Amino acid sequence: MTLEWEAGRLDSDLDGAGFDTLAVRAGQRRSPEGEHGEALFLTSSYVFRTAADAAARFAGEVPGNVYSRYTNPTVRTFEERIAALEGAEQAVATASGMSAILAIVMSLCSGGDHVLVSRSVFGSTISLFEKYLKRFGIEVDYVPLADLDAWQGAFKPNTKLLFVESPSNPLAELVDIAALAEIAHARGALLAVDNCFCTPALQQPLKLGADIVMHSATKYIDGQGRGLGGVVAGRSEQMKEVVGFLRTAGPTLSPFNAWLFLKGLETLRIRMRAQSESALQLALWLEQQPQVERVYYAGLPSHPQHELAKKQQSAFGAVVSFEVRGGRDAAWKVIDATRVISITTNLGDTKTTIAHPATTSHGRLTPQERANAGISDSLIRVAVGLEELQDLQADLARGLAAL
Repeated sequence: MTLEWEAGRLDSDLDGAGFDTLAVRAGQRRSPEGEHGEALFLTSSYVFRTAADAAARFAGEVPGNVYSRYTNPTVRTFEERIAALEGAEQAVATASGMSAILAIVMSLCSGGDHVLVSRSVFGSTISLFEKYLKRFGIEVDYVPLADLDAWQGAFKPNTKLLFVESPSNPLAELVDIAALAEIAHARGALLAVDNCFCTPALQQPLKLGADIVMHSATKYIDGQGRGLGGVVAGRSEQMKEVVGFLRTAGPTLSPFNAWLFLKGLETLRIRMRAQSESALQLALWLEQQPQVERVYYAGLPSHPQHELAKKQQSAFGAVVSFEVRGGRDAAWKVIDATRVISITTNLGDTKTTIAHPATTSHGRLTPQERANAGISDSLIRVAVGLEELQDLQADLARGLAAL
């Protein structure tokens, strides 16, 4: 039996729809089966009506699926939903957050180009630039994230791209995205923002003037620690170059993980609001603990960029970092004494996690690189989940009591 297909009746009209509606419905095109949930297309290739049809698809003369390395309906739905949420013309999904960064640089930069990177980026990001991208003749310099004068002074005639995390991992440092975008554009450069910690639910860098936004979808977009993936979003002019890199090099997001992320996006703002609220309360509590020397969380009035965070974010995120007295040994004692919170470096999960950045996420950096990024041996990072706040406080109290 052939089902009657009425696309206009079965698909949602999302003209003028709000964020939460887009998070649930954007990008979905129902098949002739009329499914309500997003379909999972587990296929590597596609059939064509004729040889001429196949030739036209491969040549890009007509739109349509070609090969799942770079065209898959489930992945496309995820890409279009992210683009809608970020206010982008186009999004391109990748196999991981790191492959998203790789795709940005390899598709938009060439040997001889200069890239400026904030000092306070994820440890693997620094390793990617230092150990691999420099091999291909890309010049890289590092700039203190919040220092706009330093960004101005670091430009060279060949500066092509600025890459930042804001908020940063794990110290919640920020940059004025709108001001940095103006600086970049005045010199003919692009600004790329890693928006992993906020997601579009809390911050939309493209609307602040950034050219490119990227995510490790592994984190809050998934929200439950199930799959690996990344995504890059921005103007079609730049994204078509990223698609070309993906088509050739193949750091492809699997359809199954795209489907997982679509389910995660449906609850994204609900989770981000709840986790941000718990993180704020936990940060306030940690500031009162005698064993804690300093708390890093932009939601605290004591944070030097608290007002900037209020200006460009709708909430402060779910990652709280703090330093204890006694260096690495003391930090490890706190971590090891916890009994509820998971000891793992992943974040963005519904389950709260705790980690020691200096020996895990930033452990591959040299001592000087860690010092430049502000990562001390006494630093502990907590990514707050959805457990009861009182249980998290009790567990951290147990950890601090070990000191």
